[in-house]
Amino acid sequence: MSKPTILISNDDGAHAVGVRKLISIMRKLGDVVAILSEKPMSGMGHAVTMQQPLRTRLVAEEEGYIEYITNGTPVDNIKLGKHLILKKTPDLVVSGINHGSNAAINIIYSGTMAAVLEAAIDGIPAIGFSLDDYSSLACFDHTDKFIEAISLKVLKEGLPKGVCLNVNFPAFTEEGPHGIKVCRQAHARWIEAFEERQDPYGRNYYWMGGHFENGDGRHETDLKALAENYVSIVPAQFDFTAHQYVTELNF
Repeated sequence: MSKPTILISNDDGAHAVGVRKLISIMRKLGDVVAILSEKPMSGMGHAVTMQQPLRTRLVAEEEGYIEYITNGTPVDNIKLGKHLILKKTPDLVVSGINHGSNAAINIIYSGTMAAVLEAAIDGIPAIGFSLDDYSSLACFDHTDKFIEAISLKVLKEGLPKGVCLNVNFPAFTEEGPHGIKVCRQAHARWIEAFEERQDPYGRNYYWMGGHFENGDGRHETDLKALAENYVSIVPAQFDFTAHQYVTELNF
């Protein structure tokens, strides 16, 4: 039997530790095509490039592995992969391993998860992987067996049309994660604060900061699972319809 074709992207850039880890794991499972942005694209969400040309550069080619670097966003990279580079639908799209959590509302801002949602729009099974650790010395070594097991399950069983998986890992501990919990997205959000400064010409400019606020006390959320040292999996979709309100909204 032929090997599955696996398309990889991320939003931390081509040289990120997380994507190198993900590539090494996926190469055990199939033929891999990695299409990576030349610079970090964190917080880009579902952005696409429309005001400048897209460019690709082949940087690696060997048996079972091809890698391109682009000036595009993670969503651009999935589109380029399907329509131009692969010229076919891959069996699986994976994105990450993001250096930082994409749990709760972070999925909206995440370039890592935008790549996965873009694949889901096209009906391609897709998984985003993220690590809940922002340290420059973050360790990804506890993710391997979970990534392999989750990916193999999706390759074998597929996913419902329009559904993808948002997988988040707790930070590394010597004992490792206790297991996997399938969760709902926590109702949590960023509370923004803007710091005002002046440049040497007396013009105002701003740096956005703030803090993350979790007011969701439910036990079955992704944030709760991560806090208890479990790998969280949230089945996600691109359909934003508030289905519970459709029949109530009358005009």
